[in-house]
Amino acid sequence: MAEPLCNAAVKKCKETMPQTPIFSSMLGSSCSGQVQPDMGERCVDPVYQDGNIVSGSLEALIERLVPTMDYYPDRTYIFTFLLSSRVFIHPHELLAKVGQICIKQKQQLETGTEAEKAKLKSFAAKIIQLLKEWTETFPYDFQDEKSMKELKEIAHRITQCDEENGTVKKIISQMTQNLLMALSARSQYQEIREKFRQPVTDKGTILKNKPQSTQKDILSVCCDPLILAQQLTHIELERVSNIYPEDLMQIVSHMDSLDNHKCRGDVTKTYNLEAYDNWFNCLSMLVATEICRVVKKKQRTRMVEFFIDVARECFNIGNFNSMMAIISGMNLSPVARLKKTWSKVKTAKFDVLEHHMDPSSNFCNYRTALQGAAQRSQTANSNREKIVIPVFNLFIKDIYFLHKIHTNRLPNGQINFKKFWEISRQIHDFLTWKQVECPFEKDKKIQSYLLTAPIYSEEALFIASFESEGPENHMEKDSWKTLRTTLLNRA
Repeated sequence: MAEPLCNAAVKKCKETMPQTPIFSSMLGSSCSGQVQPDMGERCVDPVYQDGNIVSGSLEALIERLVPTMDYYPDRTYIFTFLLSSRVFIHPHELLAKVGQICIKQKQQLETGTEAEKAKLKSFAAKIIQLLKEWTETFPYDFQDEKSMKELKEIAHRITQCDEENGTVKKIISQMTQNLLMALSARSQYQEIREKFRQPVTDKGTILKNKPQSTQKDILSVCCDPLILAQQLTHIELERVSNIYPEDLMQIVSHMDSLDNHKCRGDVTKTYNLEAYDNWFNCLSMLVATEICRVVKKKQRTRMVEFFIDVARECFNIGNFNSMMAIISGMNLSPVARLKKTWSKVKTAKFDVLEHHMDPSSNFCNYRTALQGAAQRSQTANSNREKIVIPVFNLFIKDIYFLHKIHTNRLPNGQINFKKFWEISRQIHDFLTWKQVECPFEKDKKIQSYLLTAPIYSEEALFIASFESEGPENHMEKDSWKTLRTTLLNRA
C-alpha cells in the first residue's frame, strides 16, 4: 500500500482559485459549518462519517453538489466531487443533470410563496458561484460543444431571475469570457508543447574520435551548483504549472477505460503528464552525457562532483524531482561502471543523497523529507521557503495505487467517496505547491543549454563510457565488441 505523500494540513488556495476554504476539515468534525440539505427519508444516501460524505449513489452526490436557497456545498466537497465525477460521468452529462435540478428548484421558488419568490436572486447567486468555481478550477471540462451548450442553457435560465438590472447577466458574461481565455491558453500550450528531444546516437562517439577539449559543456555555461539548481527549479515550476487536476485524474479514468475495454473520449490524452515525465528523462540522460563525454579522468571526476553538489542544492531548495533525475543519471550503467573515476570522487555527499532516495520501505526517507518541506512551506514567509517539487513519478504511482487498492464502488453499489477524498487531497497538495512563484532570477543562457544541449542515447553513452574506461570483464568486453561492430557497419 502506498503511504500518503504528506499528512500535514493543506494551505488555503491562492486568489486564482475559488475563495471558500478547502480541505480545512478534511475527514474532520464537520463540513466547515455548511448547512446540509434536508433529504428526509433519503438520509441513508449518501452516508456520512464525522460530518463528511464517505459513500453515496451518483444521483445523491450530484444533489449535494447543487445549491438550494438554504444551502451551499462545502468547497472541499465541490473540488472532490467535480474531480472524481469524471470517472463515472462525462462533464457535459453532469452539467445537464445539474441544469435539470436547477430548473426544478427555480420553478418551485417561482410558484411558491412571496417569501420564496424573493429568494430567487439569492438562489441565482449561489448557482453562479458554483459555475464560477467549476469553470475556474476545471476549465477543460468545457472544451467541447456539448458542455458549453449545457453551461449556456443553465446561464440563460439563471439570468431570468434578475432581468431588472442585469447584474447576473454581466457576471455570467465575465465568467464565460474568463473561461474562453483559459481554454485558449491551454490550447496554445498544447500546440507549442515541447517536442520529445531525440537522443544523439553518434556525436563524439565514433571510435576514438573523442570530443575536443574546447567543446562546450555544462561547466562552461554554469560552474555554480546553487545557480544551476535554481535554474532547474525554474524549469520544473514552469512545466508543473501546465499540469491540471483533471490531467492527474486521467490516471484513474484511463485505467478504468482499459479495465472496461472502452474509451472515455479524451482521457487517454495525457500530453502534459508525458511532457513533464519526458523532462525528467532528458535531465537524467543529460547528466549521464555530460559525464561520459568528458575525455580526461580528472575533469570527469570534477563533473561528477559538480552534479552531486547540484543535486544537494536541489534537495535544500525542495526540488526533489530534479534531485532524483540527477541521481538517476549518475546511477545509469554507463556512468556507474566508471570505477576509476568514482574512486577519485568524494562520495560522502552522494551517499547522503542516495540515503534520502532509498527505495526501501516505500521511499520512507524521501517521504519524511517531503513532509518536512511541505510543513516548511505552510509556515513560510517567502516564496523561497514555499518551494515543494515532489518526485513526480512517485506522486503518480501514489495516486495509481490509491486507485487500485480501493474500489470505486462499494458492494451495495454506492460510490466509495472516501477513496476520492484521499485522492483529491493528494492532488490538491500538488496544486498548492505548483502555484508558488519561482523566486530565482531566470538565466536564459543556462536554461537554453539545459533544454537544448545534445544528449546521448543509451548505446552512445556506453560507447563513450568504454572509450573513457575500457571493459573490465567478459560481459563488458562482449558488449563493447558488439557496439564496435554495430558502429562500423553503420559507417
